[in-house]
Amino acid sequence: MTHGSVGFVGLGLMGAPMAANLLGAGWQVRGWNRSPEAVRDLELRGGSGVDTVADLRGEPVIIFMLPDLPFIEESAAGLLAAWRTEPPAPGTLVVVMSSVSPVGVQAFGLAVAEASAGNASVLDAPVSGGTDGARRGTLAIMAGGSEADFARALPVLEAMGAAVRRLGGLGAGSLAKACNQLVVGTTTAALAEAAELAERSGLDVHALFEVLAGGLAGSRVLDQVGPRLAAKDYTPTGPAKFMRKDLSFVLDSARSAGTATPMASAGIELYTELVAQGLGDRDLAVVRQAVANLSAAGAGEARR
Repeated sequence: MTHGSVGFVGLGLMGAPMAANLLGAGWQVRGWNRSPEAVRDLELRGGSGVDTVADLRGEPVIIFMLPDLPFIEESAAGLLAAWRTEPPAPGTLVVVMSSVSPVGVQAFGLAVAEASAGNASVLDAPVSGGTDGARRGTLAIMAGGSEADFARALPVLEAMGAAVRRLGGLGAGSLAKACNQLVVGTTTAALAEAAELAERSGLDVHALFEVLAGGLAGSRVLDQVGPRLAAKDYTPTGPAKFMRKDLSFVLDSARSAGTATPMASAGIELYTELVAQGLGDRDLAVVRQAVANLSAAGAGEARR
């Protein structure tokens, strides 16, 4: 696939810089977003906006970057209806780059195939790297789908990511992302606990994390999230509430595979508590505040 036109649905914190990188790489981008301001920003960068997702029905590649699969299914309803009336060109690709259920995206793939008379197929290609990776075009992209679909999508994906890999058939990319989130979510939670323990014991958290970074505890998670944890900077780079959703995909996949996931189970309890505390729209690093709140509640119980 040479540089051509791409449809892009979802121009939020991640989607907007990803679409901008496509434009920078020479692709024409036609975008839709629920809020018109993001579409205007795309137009200022040289892209063009559409009034409905169905207006993208003739695009050879349509990327979805929305919070979860139900949002994608809702926004794609008009598109699929249009395809039932007039099927798209053979080889049309729908690329799901959101973090979604591995099982759910397979069902979505069947729905797309049915609506398009077999002319369109789905590739799941979730990303890791946060808003910084989205801006820099250095995302890790984990893809699932046929080899032929992946090969056609590769030039588009490489305009947004530095590490692009096909992991297997449809759903494999989403399973890989679930594994990624298991590591990121539980590691961030462990660092948050360490930060609270250190500070309440009189240690400097910044100094602690500098030492940890030089030893076996060093990690990309510590490098990127550690400074926000230490500074208690919870300005959103991605809402923490999505980690609960992502860990639920881990548990669902583990049940299907017959795999024990004690860390994921503990993690989803903590992130469920975080959401219950009203912290879900803050940055992932806000898990430290959730731990602090639990500590305060525990101290209050002990004094009674």
